[in-house]
Amino acid sequence: MAPQRLGQHFLADRSWRARILRSLEARPEDVWVEIGAGHGEMTRELARVSQRVLAIELDAPLVRALERLAEDHPNVEVRSGDVLALDLKQLGLRPDAAAEKVRVYGSLPYYITSPILRRLFEHAGAIESIHVVIQFEVAARLAARPGRREYGFLSVLAQFYAQPEIVFRIPAGAFRPRPKVVSALVRLTIRRSRPDVGNEEKFIAFVGKCFAQKRKTLLNNLKHVATADRASEAIRAAGLKPGVRAEQLTVDEFAALYKAVL
Repeated sequence: MAPQRLGQHFLADRSWRARILRSLEARPEDVWVEIGAGHGEMTRELARVSQRVLAIELDAPLVRALERLAEDHPNVEVRSGDVLALDLKQLGLRPDAAAEKVRVYGSLPYYITSPILRRLFEHAGAIESIHVVIQFEVAARLAARPGRREYGFLSVLAQFYAQPEIVFRIPAGAFRPRPKVVSALVRLTIRRSRPDVGNEEKFIAFVGKCFAQKRKTLLNNLKHVATADRASEAIRAAGLKPGVRAEQLTVDEFAALYKAVL
């Protein structure tokens, strides 16, 4: 069993694995990148129905077990390492790739869900869809709409790059060891058309500043990037009300505000 320092919970229940596989609607031509392959619970399932599976795992004993699994499944390739440290371009995730786009599956450690998603979004141009099993509260944040309590920076990040959808909840009893939280499978279909903001990295940083103090108005938070007069002018130019808060803005409205502030 992998050390708990890695935050891994393995999907031990076969019926839930089968339900997840059905929801993925895997196709024979699919190429999957699996993050945190663990004991190969879903690796076997994906290999059975898809062209190729690239299984990424950090824990050394689990890597060895996955390599043994790959001996019986020639369409499985195992990579040892932390997905946050790996050069994803070397895995075939090239934003400008003309080749068919990959699909991603992963049961993500709860404490690094956001950094992993940000890493994947850096390569959104090479990805068709992302399917992750994560803590339900985080799933709710990804899919939250403006004005909801859960809506925040992570919501805008996810919805800028993708269309997030909570597919279903997964009870704690489906995992070993049993987590203290309910999980959910989330489908993020990568958007092929996104607001034109120029430098996307700078835009995402701008959104983060807008949420710096979530309960304060945008005008207050924008003092970090513009003078009060400039911020007020930008808010008006974006068609927003003077006292608006970041949690009330759609992705398109953030894009309009960003371009108005520039």
